[in-house]
Amino acid sequence: MDFKNIEKKVLSLCPYIKKISIEKKDDKLFANIVPNFETLKAANIINIESEIRWYGVELYNLQAEESQKILAYKILREPQEDKESEPDDEIYQSLKSFLYDMSQKKVALSSHLELDLGLDSLDYVELFVFLELSYGIYIDEKIFSRIMVFKDLYSYIKTHKAFVKPSVVEWREILSEVKSDKLIFSPIIMFIYKTLLYPLFRLYFRLDVKGIENIPKTSCIIAPTHQSMLDGFLVESTLPYSVLKNTFFLAFTQVFGTKLLHPIATHGQSILIDANIDLKDTMQRTATPLKMGKNLVIFPEGARTRDRRLLEFRPFFAMLSSIYNVPIVPVIIDGSFEALPSGKIFPRPKKIRLQYLEPIYPKNMSYDELTQLVKSSIEKNL
Repeated sequence: MDFKNIEKKVLSLCPYIKKISIEKKDDKLFANIVPNFETLKAANIINIESEIRWYGVELYNLQAEESQKILAYKILREPQEDKESEPDDEIYQSLKSFLYDMSQKKVALSSHLELDLGLDSLDYVELFVFLELSYGIYIDEKIFSRIMVFKDLYSYIKTHKAFVKPSVVEWREILSEVKSDKLIFSPIIMFIYKTLLYPLFRLYFRLDVKGIENIPKTSCIIAPTHQSMLDGFLVESTLPYSVLKNTFFLAFTQVFGTKLLHPIATHGQSILIDANIDLKDTMQRTATPLKMGKNLVIFPEGARTRDRRLLEFRPFFAMLSSIYNVPIVPVIIDGSFEALPSGKIFPRPKKIRLQYLEPIYPKNMSYDELTQLVKSSIEKNL
């Protein structure tokens, strides 16, 4: 297999990759990837892994033969050295402590907030609010994309601070802010979608649906596994109409914000989000259905699986469940991976199983405990 040719193809597709090295591990293609931080900064990208995945690895996989698809990868940074000694002022110590509490990883001057400390969109919102409360600094995603190394962030704060008053950040307070934009209810259109899709899916995919009785009559979070682009439509087609008309779907602007899909999303009770723009506003809009006593469909994995195995569950859905005291209904979608593999446009007539599991209530669990309980429930039944 010509690894060099694959590397050239990926580099030609994605300006956010500086270097890529392909090798074979366990009979699968594995990529070691070094990001191009200059192009990432120029594009104001703050979720580096997801951009490289979608516009590098997945974009390449769309056109690659099955045997030449990249099924696993690791994002690397070129070796960094901390030549300077650590500052000892209150700003540095309070910021370092805050980052350690979020990441539970060693924080050094050269630490990259995402690639070394593992911070994600949820953490970024918490960080932005912390900076505002603690130092009187407002940072948006454009600014943040240029200071994602700890040393640069510290320097920016020291230069622009209005005061130094390390504060505690509460997600309940962040989400309680009132938003002016309203949800768009489309009960008639949702009914039409369901009426058209359900018999089609039953016939074409031999769709097998179980556990509808597990969906509470009260507000809830519906948390499906994510195998393909079909998944949201599968959930939409199988929910009872009495539930569907009060249900909103979380979807990425990059996928459903296109000219073709945007009208469907807008009138399909979808909340479009962008992982690199207005993160705080996005989190607040996502919580709106639950504030109104409605339902929210959110994929805990945050992305489609590349190899059928479950991805890591992100805890935002668990946090929403805990804050608004609503149950989570885990949902198994099995077979859509085979029906519509990554890179295919037209689905195959493969059998799909969809099962709504018993609801899980937040009680007094931590976000991580609740996240793991939902994932375990799915794993037991998958």
